[in-house]
Amino acid sequence: MMKAPLSKELREKYGIRSAIVRKGDTVLVMRGDYRGHEGKVLSVDLSKMRITIEGINIKKADGSLRPVYIHPSKVMITKLDLTDKKRKEKFEKLEKVK
Repeated sequence: MMKAPLSKELREKYGIRSAIVRKGDTVLVMRGDYRGHEGKVLSVDLSKMRITIEGINIKKADGSLRPVYIHPSKVMITKLDLTDKKRKEKFEKLEKVK
């Protein structure tokens, strides 16, 4: 499982420190060359243990763009994608418990 830390607001709201990164979550890059960039998660690659983020690309020699793979521990989740019914229920339970 690929987890990333939650922002302070989400941490206070749900009472947990980290959550599994999913496609559609909005994340902020905290470490590396792309520090400060914020965007939606476009894909989650479980075999490489990396994620791709909207707007973070690298230009190849032929001029085409390729997404940059970033480890989820180097990002912070700022907004959760709660379109999935099960995930939404899980976070609603956490909110009620707190």
